[in-house]
Amino acid sequence: MDIILLERVAKLGQIGDVVTVKNGYARNFLLPQKKALRATKGNMAVFETQRKDIEANNLQAKSEAEAVAAKMTNVTVTLIRQAGESGQLFGSVSSRDISLALEEAGYKVNKNQVILNRSLKTLGLYDVAVHLHPEVDITIVANVARSSEEAEIQAAGGDVDAEVTDEEFAVEDYFEKEEDAEEAVAADSEEEAVEETAAPEAEEAPAEEAAEEEAEEEKSE
Repeated sequence: MDIILLERVAKLGQIGDVVTVKNGYARNFLLPQKKALRATKGNMAVFETQRKDIEANNLQAKSEAEAVAAKMTNVTVTLIRQAGESGQLFGSVSSRDISLALEEAGYKVNKNQVILNRSLKTLGLYDVAVHLHPEVDITIVANVARSSEEAEIQAAGGDVDAEVTDEEFAVEDYFEKEEDAEEAVAADSEEEAVEETAAPEAEEAPAEEAAEEEAEEEKSE
């Protein structure tokens, strides 16, 4: 199908270019998104009469997108998700999730402007392209983590698994109530005391047996 481009389209052309594309691409994307018109004589005539306005509107939209891009330099959004020990998410992170995270951070971005080749399914840092305008693209970072603490570790370049493995936990860390923690510590101390008391008895047993054996040998003599 022959179409007239109403805006710049990557790998196709600039505003006003007449190009040939597959029918499905035109019907399902370019025409519904108002990125192009069918290249009929009537549409071409209408386009020429409105060309200056179309180009002016495009320049204004581009200028606004560039202003937004300047504010979004080095933007990182954190997405907290549940995941297994291997880092595999119990679910995934989609373009919609990222656009909502950007909106919460104060940036109005439609999910269609977030370019993901596939959903994110593991923990980590991801560079994600955001299409603000046909001529303005930026890259933001999506920090997918199990908690805000892990997100900070990842952002600093640390190894989350190593941090969790090396961290030492006190008995108190496993109890919400202080009295429960105190009881657990007391019980642990009692067990240690019993083990220490039982140890000398175990050591004395062989000595008593040796004494008995010597006594029996003396009687036999």
